[in-house]
Amino acid sequence: MEDKNDIMLKQLFEQAAQQQIEDNGFTERVMANLPERSGYSVRTLSRLWTMFCLIIGMLAFWLASGYSALEGFLSGAKQMLITTIEVFLATAPTTEIQINPWVVVLLLFFVLIFLPYQTFRKLSATL
Repeated sequence: MEDKNDIMLKQLFEQAAQQQIEDNGFTERVMANLPERSGYSVRTLSRLWTMFCLIIGMLAFWLASGYSALEGFLSGAKQMLITTIEVFLATAPTTEIQINPWVVVLLLFFVLIFLPYQTFRKLSATL
């Protein structure tokens, strides 16, 4: 059931959609004066801009010594993942829920390998 306000809004927008605004050919003149760009030139500009941003990003990463920060982050993440798995496997037999270690391995494979691969594939297909 629609609210009274919804019905009034629909009526207002229906009236506004039917209303014609006289522009004396302004829209056609603007469209005629827009520069023609082919798909090739737009794609080329897009690729050049992407390369420029990539080079600037790599330069900023190098100037900020990003490799050492990234290395520290990855080693900390690896250690945290190993500790979490060790704790999980050590406490799993004490829980009342039966946990199959192969299910854990498959889930880890899915999260660590398959999901990033699929994400990369979909992102590279759109570019």
